[in-house]
Amino acid sequence: MTYRTVTSRSLIAVGALVLSLAVFATVCVTRPVPLADTRVYRAEGAAVLGGDDPYGIELYGPAPGGSGLYGPGPDGSGPEGSGPDGTGLDGTAYPPFAAILFVPTTWLSAGALKVAFVLGNIALLALLVRLSLRLVGRSPTAPVATRYAAAATLAVAAGLWLEPVARTILLGEITLAVACLVLWDLSRPDHALGKGFALGIAAGITLTPALFIAYLLLTSRVRQGLTALAALTGTVLLGMLVLPYASGEFWTNQIFRTDRAGAAWAAGNQSLHGLLARLLHTPEPGAPWVVAALLTAAAGLWTARRAVVRAGSESWGILLTALTALLVTPVSWSHEWVWCVPLLAALLAEHRLRTAALAGAVWTARSFWAVPYEGEPALRLPWWQQPLISPYALCALALLAHTAWRHTRTRAGTGPLSTLPGPRSPRGRPLTPR
Repeated sequence: MTYRTVTSRSLIAVGALVLSLAVFATVCVTRPVPLADTRVYRAEGAAVLGGDDPYGIELYGPAPGGSGLYGPGPDGSGPEGSGPDGTGLDGTAYPPFAAILFVPTTWLSAGALKVAFVLGNIALLALLVRLSLRLVGRSPTAPVATRYAAAATLAVAAGLWLEPVARTILLGEITLAVACLVLWDLSRPDHALGKGFALGIAAGITLTPALFIAYLLLTSRVRQGLTALAALTGTVLLGMLVLPYASGEFWTNQIFRTDRAGAAWAAGNQSLHGLLARLLHTPEPGAPWVVAALLTAAAGLWTARRAVVRAGSESWGILLTALTALLVTPVSWSHEWVWCVPLLAALLAEHRLRTAALAGAVWTARSFWAVPYEGEPALRLPWWQQPLISPYALCALALLAHTAWRHTRTRAGTGPLSTLPGPRSPRGRPLTPR
């Protein structure tokens, strides 16, 4: 039996993707595309090669008039980076292992590196869509392969305009790569060889995914959790071997600085830390944030475990852990919320169309750029503007609460919402016990 590979649905999907890419390319050409973070990665790689300290890189110069990789130092109103006093911000937020991985960025010219990051991130978006569909049980099979491909193509076309994705591309960030690494590993069957290793590597690049190790252990995947922990430990040891001074600086000093990645109150920070800083009108929320973060971490992991154990929903276990990690980390810039892609896939797979539409609007609207977001004005917003400047954190909290309520009502054994793929026969058919 043969199946049509070219249908009206597939032609519409390809046309939408071409149009989306053309408009996005036009925006990139007509507006400055800084890819500022790409320059930081290149500088870190150069520091490793030159035997310098990657945490001594000047991102913003002292205000006024200073300069750094991000350009002239802000005068106290920088959107992401400097503190309210206008002092410069040095160093980066990544562990030393990441700086080692950035060495290849020095092999290309600045222009070639920018092109590579833009094209690479678009390709990673396509991969993230593919992994998201696999996560929610929408893998391609022969009778529906064309329909699957059309849906994936449309998802890539629309995904380009989600704020976290677009910002990742425009800044030249690595958040899509990290999300793909984590999702690829966790969406594999539990018996897969080395499951957890890629997760540990991702946590060695940026610490936020480390919460997934606790998720694996709490859901009785001890072997996978220990594999991830061993891989993370390996990245730490490699960093100590290659960059002993920088490793000592990071693990004894930088890791305890909640402001190492930028000011908590900056609009781009969509974590609980940022939400509370703006809500309480203080640059450092202190104890309220610590309490809120601990309670959210416990509640989020409990809900994720319940989703897996009680409802059999591996997809929601992974997604709830991702949202929890982004909430409790001191700084989670808006581009780190690329997990909205698999989140939307899960909502659509369950035919929760209104919730998906609302979530899609939240991650597309860019509402935090519509209110005063620079310097002191971001700390003085009235209560009715708080939802506009903290949309991702509030949406994540609402989803955590709603999902906890849903899975509380779900009895064990009623059937999973979305499970991971099991072993398959040589012909591609699922192997089921008889």
